[in-house]
Amino acid sequence: MPYKRNGKWLGQARLNNKTVRKTFQTKQEAKAWEVEQKKKLKRNRKNQTPMVCLLDWANAYLKYSETKFVKKTFEEKKSVFKRLFKQVPSSNEVDSLTRGKILSFLHDEYLSRSGYAANKDRKNLLAAWNWGMKYMGLPSPNPCDVDRFPEERQKQPEPSVTDFWKVFEKAATDQDKVMLLTYLHLAARRSEIFRLCWRDVDFANSRVKLFTRKRKDGSMEGDWLPMTDDLYSALLQHKQDSDSEWVFPNPKNGIPYFERNRWMPKLCIKAKVKRFGLHAIRHLTASILAQAGVSMIDIQTILRHKNLSTTEKYIRRLDSLRPALRVLPSRKKSHQMEPPIKKGHNLKAVTF
Repeated sequence: MPYKRNGKWLGQARLNNKTVRKTFQTKQEAKAWEVEQKKKLKRNRKNQTPMVCLLDWANAYLKYSETKFVKKTFEEKKSVFKRLFKQVPSSNEVDSLTRGKILSFLHDEYLSRSGYAANKDRKNLLAAWNWGMKYMGLPSPNPCDVDRFPEERQKQPEPSVTDFWKVFEKAATDQDKVMLLTYLHLAARRSEIFRLCWRDVDFANSRVKLFTRKRKDGSMEGDWLPMTDDLYSALLQHKQDSDSEWVFPNPKNGIPYFERNRWMPKLCIKAKVKRFGLHAIRHLTASILAQAGVSMIDIQTILRHKNLSTTEKYIRRLDSLRPALRVLPSRKKSHQMEPPIKKGHNLKAVTF
């Protein structure tokens, strides 16, 4: 709308994200100029190249994610877009995606799957759009920034020591038994053992290097953990029977496992124990250490929940962790481990 200043009329228009003004003698001239500028802007928009479509955004983000994240996370992000594009056409321009559409999609996920699943999709879409705003010029505000849904997340069951050894006994191969023992004695995350290489098993110094993604840039970072006597003996015997660079290769193809979703449930059924997964073994290790009176800072270092210090400081703590890990149960002493565990239990080599 024109306005008067110093006896003259100023017309104003918004062009290329900038406000342009021009002086006129009369209000009618200034108003006519503003109308003409708006028409010109509309003509320019029609002649412009169309904005990127939703599929372009998804493909660009997934291409980035494939190198940034582990395979499981990448597949999770990929599946979100597949579900979204069943409701919203992937050929639509990115500026057509509104909060209402995202909310409708997530609400359907909440009803058909769960609040936890809907919130996980929300998190992935939110991150994808933020990346798009930074690298593709996607419009702001983020349309995926909608309210979270209520969740009813059940705590993963933690097995007893007795149940763990029952499952251990039902493992079909020696390699599977060593794998289970490795999870218990290193409190490792699932993927850390899947991708474990023999070059990261240092028998000379009785330690194992586990790699995980700790940095925001997605880079892998390794931490050394000492081996217990029990784990040392089991891995040394396992190495003598191995001709692979991987510690636990998939016998079907010789490459590391990506997932073993049915393995633990089947073992639990065979052992007739309450179902638990590989990550629950990590919790079991933490409970054993806590019951044995191991300090919280040692437990935190063993679990590697957070970066307490630099790698140099961590290496200096390595020897102090050896006594802490010695309280972990030996297969032959499993019958003694159901009551509160006492300090000083010596571990014996496991034989298969």
